[in-house]
Amino acid sequence: MLPTPSTSHVDVNRIYEPAEDSFLFLDTLSSAAESKFLKDRFGPDLESAKHDRQNTSPLVVEVGIGSGVVLAFLMTHADTLLGRSDVVSLGVDINQYACKASGQTVDLACRGVSCGSRDESGSLDTGLFLTSINGDLTSAIRYGTVDILIFNPPYVPTSEVPQAKLSAEDITDEEKQTKADEDVHLISLSYAGGTDGMEVTNRLLEQLPSALNAERGVAYILLCAQNRPHEVVQRIRQWGSQWTVDIVGRSGKQGGWEKLQILKICQGG
Repeated sequence: MLPTPSTSHVDVNRIYEPAEDSFLFLDTLSSAAESKFLKDRFGPDLESAKHDRQNTSPLVVEVGIGSGVVLAFLMTHADTLLGRSDVVSLGVDINQYACKASGQTVDLACRGVSCGSRDESGSLDTGLFLTSINGDLTSAIRYGTVDILIFNPPYVPTSEVPQAKLSAEDITDEEKQTKADEDVHLISLSYAGGTDGMEVTNRLLEQLPSALNAERGVAYILLCAQNRPHEVVQRIRQWGSQWTVDIVGRSGKQGGWEKLQILKICQGG
């Protein structure tokens, strides 16, 4: 079993604490089936590569990075999971505190494997974490550049999706909160998904075809039973025959329903 990065420094009053959904991502990405898929798709061996740009360092983006535990796990075990260690990664989160904490998580996890080091030619010899951007979904990412996208969304059905403020300038005097109120608001951003728990995820799905690298991009997105995952699968299949979608991760059952599922979405299988 691959070790899980430490998140002991994360303020769980303001940032989503790693839980069952986070660990399902770790289990799924490290499963034999997904590791084989990722190695086949991103491995550096050009003779066996399915895609012309197989030799370039993969860009991994985690949207809603939270504590950073999932991205840190992939970065520190990239050689095992992808068959190569020269991974470039980026985080995005609407919560500015999560951006800072996730950077610390990845940095602490990567210290043991010297992330960002280069060989004599100047090429990446190990993974490089760029930063965590305080932004909204993929809006700050250049289209067509993401090779692996990971998204653990706010998936709990709620009456509404809380509004996020990306800077102090966005907050009016009437909206200023106490620290306790702010903490509650920040945590709600991580779980409150609106109608069917799908409002944020639907926005991400709309952006996905543009965000992913058309040749080799793949997305891993988590859903819960209340999100009606089979309906989501059918909707994605209507994007066109070039798209494939599979359920690759499952976590327990409740009342006969899979509690959590991870979808893998890509073009070209």
